[in-house]
Amino acid sequence: MAVSAVLDRVVDDKHAVLLVGEEEQEQTVPVEQLPANCPPGSWLRMTAASDDQPARWELDPEATEAARKRIAGKMDQLRQRGSKLAN
Repeated sequence: MAVSAVLDRVVDDKHAVLLVGEEEQEQTVPVEQLPANCPPGSWLRMTAASDDQPARWELDPEATEAARKRIAGKMDQLRQRGSKLAN
């Protein structure tokens, strides 16, 4: 089973707070364990360990884009509701 997480925030440029799995269990990891150029809101997946490589986090651009679109749609709905209430 693949493990996925979203990067919630970076603390003191040293630690990354991930929300892991469907339960969004908070996990803190060193920033060095994340891919370069990984801003908050990025979705990640854990790669499986092999004989010569430990397990590591890698970017999941498809999940990140899907989340971005889902959130943008919700924001549009809220804006539309707000404009109806203002009239």
